[in-house]
Amino acid sequence: MIEARAVLFDCDGVLVDSGASIERAWRRWALERGLDGDAIVAVAHGRRTEDTMRELGLSEDLVAGVELLEGYEIADAPSVHAFPEAAALLAELPPGSWAVVTSGTRALATSRLAAAGLPLPSVLVTADDVRAGKPDPEGYLEAARRLGCSPADCVVVEDAPAGVQAGLAAGMRVVGLATTHAPVELEAATLVASWPEFVAALHLPAARQRRL
Repeated sequence: MIEARAVLFDCDGVLVDSGASIERAWRRWALERGLDGDAIVAVAHGRRTEDTMRELGLSEDLVAGVELLEGYEIADAPSVHAFPEAAALLAELPPGSWAVVTSGTRALATSRLAAAGLPLPSVLVTADDVRAGKPDPEGYLEAARRLGCSPADCVVVEDAPAGVQAGLAAGMRVVGLATTHAPVELEAATLVASWPEFVAALHLPAARQRRL
């Protein structure tokens, strides 16, 4: 059992099945520049676009590159959908007991959540809100602060190694969902699980009281 006061969700690969959309955008961007799309996609998941571009040495015109890629992703947002268990769980969680912490921008995150038919959280921490992206813990610590919870009372739900590292560095327990990466790549997480296994293990007293 995982008992917590608040659940901090990553967006892509956790709430929203957007892996194919992300890969299409990066491959289109790479193709236009004569770059290796496979190499870029291999390191892009779970991280801010600007951080991926910097790591790959593609930052000669960083602002323009980020804006162009984001435009491709937002245009493709209607293709994404929610994981069914995510939609069901969010419907059960009381306001103020959950947040979304994403490496995407606010515009991209809201477009994907809306396209997937998911509610916008009261606390949404995006790439626009932090100085350092995942695996830095800043985003998760900011979400906990906004919810009024201590890190020890939060559980993070992630699908990428960078996000798992961020949650652990924030002093939080982390559930790794093997939706994007193989379980072995998430083994640092407190628990590696499928969506049904995570839902079965989660215990939020506030959610239980809401149902009484």
